[in-house]
Amino acid sequence: RDTLNATGRSRGSLAMNAATFDTHAAVTALRDAGLDEAPAVAIVNTVRDAAAADHSDLATKADIKADLATLETRLRADLATKEDIAAVRAELATIRWTIGLLAAFMFAIGLRVFGLL
Repeated sequence: RDTLNATGRSRGSLAMNAATFDTHAAVTALRDAGLDEAPAVAIVNTVRDAAAADHSDLATKADIKADLATLETRLRADLATKEDIAAVRAELATIRWTIGLLAAFMFAIGLRVFGLL
């Protein structure tokens, strides 16, 4: 791994990316902007390491769009349609009617038990 020493010079070498990063010039620019040596070196090392990192596992815009399309398809398949809602309403109406009828029978049985009918 290529690391800078306190003077901003490279202490070792790594395999370079296609685009090279002039660490000495970066440290010099940061020092000229008023940063002390140690923070400038740390920043440059961090930037260099980030640029050299393996980014192959990061999602691309195309990956995200494909995942969103898949998710949208799955969500649409799970959503209730107007026909589904109408069918549930019809079943609820039948259940309400049945409960009302049962309540009327129970009331009639209660009246019969107490001799009121």
